[in-house]
Amino acid sequence: MTDLQTSSLPPLPHDFMPEAEPHRPSERIAQFRSNAEAVQAVVRETADAQAICDHVVALTLAQAGRTIAVVGFNGELVALLKATAAPHGITILEGPLRDDPMGIHTALTPAQWGIAATGTLVLQSRSEDLRIATMLCESHVCVLDATTIRAELEDLVEVLDATLKEDAAYLACITGPSRTADIERVLSIGVHGPQHLHILITAGAE
Repeated sequence: MTDLQTSSLPPLPHDFMPEAEPHRPSERIAQFRSNAEAVQAVVRETADAQAICDHVVALTLAQAGRTIAVVGFNGELVALLKATAAPHGITILEGPLRDDPMGIHTALTPAQWGIAATGTLVLQSRSEDLRIATMLCESHVCVLDATTIRAELEDLVEVLDATLKEDAAYLACITGPSRTADIERVLSIGVHGPQHLHILITAGAE
């Protein structure tokens, strides 16, 4: 699959990034999927950029949304998303998103890693637009390369250590949709973040 991520989000130093495994880790995909679905995320495996665009547009339409914020992808995918969304009257937001942060219905972003043990996404969130999109949307669609799924959070300890030493660094760990419980232990979904989380796992480079 073509690399869809853009260079606008600078990568961490390669010395600190765990190398992707040479083969698709099917057992980790299964574990990741099971644990993510257990916390109410929707997980799908997808083959290409068109399938990603079809999914995010269909989701937005199903929820009567009119906007999709796309952050962290190259121009090829953005152009394909615009072409897929245009016949349905959906507006693609590319930023800066702070001009209308409450106008985001769906956010489409990549994740840098997945944690199989908890179904967690790890996002390199130095970009303000990425933080706005993932926190203020109604639905978050996140694309995860299967080869970046790790067994445990501890497998990323070198990345985390490196990030803590950087200026203005930001890593977000996302496990399921936003959830909040009050003092009476009543659980509410989507109060302080997205109400829906869809994870699209791609085959990556096999």
